[in-house]
Amino acid sequence: MILKMSSLVSMAMRQTPLTCSGHTRPVVDLAFSGITPYGYFLISACKDGKPMLRQGDTGDWIGTFLGHKGAVWGATLNKEATKAATAAADFTAKVWDAVTGDEVLTLAHKHIVKSVNFTEDSNCLLTGGNDKVLRIYDLGKPEAEPQEIAGHTSAIKKALWCNNDQQILSAAEDKTIRLWDKNTKEAVKTLSFDASVSSMEYIPDGEILVITYGRTIAFYSAHSLDLIKAVDAPASIHSASLHPEKDFFVAGGDDFKLYKYDYTTKEEMESYKGHFGPIHCVRFSPDGELYASGSEDGTLRLWQTAVGKTYGLWKCVLPEELLSENSEALYCPPAEIKA
Repeated sequence: MILKMSSLVSMAMRQTPLTCSGHTRPVVDLAFSGITPYGYFLISACKDGKPMLRQGDTGDWIGTFLGHKGAVWGATLNKEATKAATAAADFTAKVWDAVTGDEVLTLAHKHIVKSVNFTEDSNCLLTGGNDKVLRIYDLGKPEAEPQEIAGHTSAIKKALWCNNDQQILSAAEDKTIRLWDKNTKEAVKTLSFDASVSSMEYIPDGEILVITYGRTIAFYSAHSLDLIKAVDAPASIHSASLHPEKDFFVAGGDDFKLYKYDYTTKEEMESYKGHFGPIHCVRFSPDGELYASGSEDGTLRLWQTAVGKTYGLWKCVLPEELLSENSEALYCPPAEIKA
């Protein structure tokens, strides 16, 4: 009986991701909203040109934003999940009503747009892309020309507001990350790397910047750009995300695996394989209960932070219940969620 219990517990603690299908090409970016009275939400950007909105804790499809005429490289939601923004290869960024799905604004650019990010009050949108220029749009004055910030020498991959929206962080193909003053439009500090930065995440609580390049996952102060710590992974990493409580972080990349590390000790805690292609993006949910990953295989997967906990569509049958029912261990969320 002791041996049987051990195997049952092991079965019950197996990581079983929820698979969210619906996209037909690689998923290259994803973002969560904040926690709203209706839960939290997840948006995904895909090369199929059709960004999708989902319920964040279950992965259930809510709707698809239709209007782009090329691959969508970036997608984001405002904190309240009332607005969405997308960046695409059709030389536009679009702002959407995330409740109705209606297109609100189309912002024409001179080249492919890769990144979009709202200010905290949702009144301004920051964009960046292949023309190497950062643009700030006042969404209350759509006819006005955007403010422009130039300085990068190659395509911008990611641009984020930071430090109470007074500064901007940008990562580009020129192997640099730059911290800009919004008002002066001058670079305050520049970080240079030996490889192009593949991803960047900004954590407002604690002002931490999470970046990936090559096999390295590095953490910097968003104020000073001083290095806090760095970890080298077994494979080339495309994206990483720090848990809201900063206990651990997850990362994914070329080897189809998701890695979970202890933030304090930097030790690898677990690794999971579920995707059938390289992982392009990974992010923790705002409550920290799960993390989402997007892959070359065209799917998003939702993974539990605490394996075995009843949450969303996951249900754990406890060992004592198993004993009383004399049944097999059950830990089986739906295998796939279709759009």
